[in-house]
Amino acid sequence: MLNMVMRRGGGELRYADLAGSRCPVVLTHGAGMDHRMFEAQARALHEAGHRVVVWDQAGHGGSSLAPGERFTSASTLDDLLALLDHLELDRPVLVGHSLGGNLSQALVRRHPSRVSGLIAVDSTWNSGPLTALDRWLLKLAAPSLALIPASRLPGVMARASAVTPEGVAEAEATFARMPKHVFLDVWRATVSFVDPDPGYRTPVPLGLVRGARDRTGNIASAMPRWARAEGVTEHVIPGAGHVVTLDAPEATTKALMEIISIWSS
Repeated sequence: MLNMVMRRGGGELRYADLAGSRCPVVLTHGAGMDHRMFEAQARALHEAGHRVVVWDQAGHGGSSLAPGERFTSASTLDDLLALLDHLELDRPVLVGHSLGGNLSQALVRRHPSRVSGLIAVDSTWNSGPLTALDRWLLKLAAPSLALIPASRLPGVMARASAVTPEGVAEAEATFARMPKHVFLDVWRATVSFVDPDPGYRTPVPLGLVRGARDRTGNIASAMPRWARAEGVTEHVIPGAGHVVTLDAPEATTKALMEIISIWSS
């Protein structure tokens, strides 16, 4: 699906740009995953007339890091901004899963005029308050993952991320494509996007989607609080875990389409 390449230093970002006359939508995958997690949603949005962009973040899927380069929150934010510039996208809707949601939140926070809407899918609230337990768990996340043998890490992550057999199998196969040292850098980058600011509110239309059985991090508790703070509806997908697009693709597609159709009507 990713038939286009943008060179970034010594690395490459692979992406697809599906033409459409309705508002553009940029779909950004989560940590250790790739653009394929959004295949069903990209297809439906494109069929509904939207311009749809999917991409692999550096070190994921078909996109490469430059030799000696490490994945960081700053570098992937720069990559996303460069992609928006390269494609001359006019205020797209950003849809981000997990790390992709953290990244999309960071872009909106820094450049709100570049975006017409934000949908966070199974992603924690970057600017939300953290409990002492939240802070402790964030601090221990990467060191704990580092203790898991590389051969076991994809399976552990898949079973923590998905709840259906199909979702677990697809997630494990995708996680297995990433070397452990890269995944640990990606995880550290994800955590570094969390930057509490009690007074901050999202300056663009906001949509929130999560799987009812998502038990990763503090998402299950933080997203309802985020919805209340921003005065928006939280779309909870029954029978789905963290990788909601794999566990419940049709229900997830319906939720995204409903949110975006209201904004673009």
